[in-house]
Amino acid sequence: MTLEKLLFIWMKVTQFIFIRYALVAGLSFALFYILFRKKWQKYKLQSVFPKVKNQVLEVVHSASTMALFGIMAGLIFVVFPEKTQMYMMASTHGYFWLILSFPVMLLMHDTYFYWLHRFMHLPKVFKHVHHVHHQSTNPTPLTSYSFHFLEGLLESAILPLIAFTLPVQRDAFILFFLVQFIYNVYGHLGYELYPKGFNRTWIGKWINTSVAHNMHHKFFNGNYGLYFLFWDRLMDTLDTRYDDFFDARSLDKNNR
Repeated sequence: MTLEKLLFIWMKVTQFIFIRYALVAGLSFALFYILFRKKWQKYKLQSVFPKVKNQVLEVVHSASTMALFGIMAGLIFVVFPEKTQMYMMASTHGYFWLILSFPVMLLMHDTYFYWLHRFMHLPKVFKHVHHVHHQSTNPTPLTSYSFHFLEGLLESAILPLIAFTLPVQRDAFILFFLVQFIYNVYGHLGYELYPKGFNRTWIGKWINTSVAHNMHHKFFNGNYGLYFLFWDRLMDTLDTRYDDFFDARSLDKNNR
């Protein structure tokens, strides 16, 4: 494969990721932080809105992350597709596995993210890798991909980890990472979309929420999960104030 073709493929894949970021994160930001900012402010988890310069930095950092993700995806789909476990026809491994592969990928990614996240919070690692993401103590949808280059590399490693170890249909793989990004944007939204009391239901107590992740950005410790709270509860890293903050729908001191 020529260098020109590799560059073309990288540009096409990165363009797709940019469009996804613009549509999901950009649209969410437009709705919650521009169009309905005043009307919905009473529902914001942290009442103060982040400064514009912080939002600009988030977009700049996100651009480098998306370019890196484009390289990783290009390597998987184009350069080394025959080395992966991905397949084209849904019937290859049966429709039961096609459906089951989604929760398997969710659990696999959640486990990878939890332990990677805790690793990145080690003091010597944090200041070199994770500090950029935590500059957003009051996150917005634009924060979703705001990573240091090294963190972006570590985060993107889940793509080959799944593709090279798990039989997964190609379109299911793409759809899974679209769902992942949507949930990532929700986690950084700055508003809670789950109904009041959800955190105390039999399923809600295991689901990660925008409140939980917003707490992580504000207080820096605990609440390391991505989709679920399994590992946080098992490893006793769920902030003990979580239920109170969820009930209040606010992280402000006075719990408006």
